[in-house]
This record gives sequence, structure tokens and C-alpha cells, in this order.
Amino acid sequence: MSYPNPGPYDPPPGQQPGYGYHQQPMQPQQPQQPMASYGPYPGGPMPAAQMPYPTVMPGGVKAARAMLFVLAGLNIIGLVLAVMGLGGVTKASHEASSSPYADVSAFNVGKGVLIAVIVLIVIFTVTAITLAAQFGNGGKGVRIATIVSCVVGMILSLFTFPVGLIHTVLGILVLVLVSKDEGNAWFNRPRY
Repeated sequence: MSYPNPGPYDPPPGQQPGYGYHQQPMQPQQPQQPMASYGPYPGGPMPAAQMPYPTVMPGGVKAARAMLFVLAGLNIIGLVLAVMGLGGVTKASHEASSSPYADVSAFNVGKGVLIAVIVLIVIFTVTAITLAAQFGNGGKGVRIATIVSCVVGMILSLFTFPVGLIHTVLGILVLVLVSKDEGNAWFNRPRY
């Protein structure tokens, strides 16, 4: 089929304008994305579904915080008992040193062990109180420090098994509650 060409620069009849001889250079077309029938942006990509960040401390995190305060209270009770034990060992050491047949080296070892225990108790008490106080506004670092503190505390409490069982159980509970999804969401929330 041939079309009569009225002008040398006009498009042939029957074609749409823009498909004949062009006055301007052709612009490359951008690939079109398929239109989405859902979402807040028609034609745009769907935003990833995000869990809303909690604005109030979840119950599990509150329970973990309370358990840290309970651990600190138990540590203070243990600290009082350790100081009383150190006083008793020191008094026995002084009484034994007046005897010419006494060996005081066992008392010195006992004092050294009790002083080390007192230092550890103080460190864990201060750590538990500080971490529990930071739960309200702390971030990932507070969560990680709580997990590390609980693991180390559980390992050390196994050396004092019958008495340390309470520390072990509370440490496991704090560890689980802080590691759950709601704990993760609480400590990873944006803070402005």
C-alpha cells in the first residue's frame, strides 16, 4: 500500500504524529514500573513492613528490670554476710597468732578469698543496679551488657551451687526476657 506524500517533510497520511520525520531528536524512554494497586505510593515500590516500635516498656523487660534489682538486693545480703565472715576470720586470726603453735597462713588465704568475693559482689551489685536503671532509656549497649553480665554471673554462681541457685535461675530469666523479640524491639527503638 502506498500513500501519497503531500510534503517532503510531513509524515505519511494514516500515521500518528511523531512517527514520521522528526523535527527534534528522539528521547529515550524510561522503563515503566508496573502500577501497584495497593500501598501509599501508587506506582512506587511498596515500603517494607516494619513492626512499630514500642513506646512503653514491655512487660517482659519490666520483669527483667525488677529481677536485676532483686539480684542486686541478694548481692547486698551476700556482701553483708561476706564482710561479717571476713570480720570473723580476722578475729580468729588475731586469736590464733597469740598462740605459739598456730599456723596463720590458712587464715591469710581465707582473708584473701573473702576480699576477692567482696570485690566481685560489689562489682556485680553496681553493674546490676546501673543496668536496671538504664533500661528506660538505654539502647543496644545496655541489652548486650545485661546479657554478658547475666552469663558471667550465672557461671560464677555455679561455684556456690546451693546458695547460687537463686542467682542462676534469676540470671537465666533475665537473659531470656531481654533476648526475646519484645526486648530486642525495646532496646533497638529510635530515641530522639
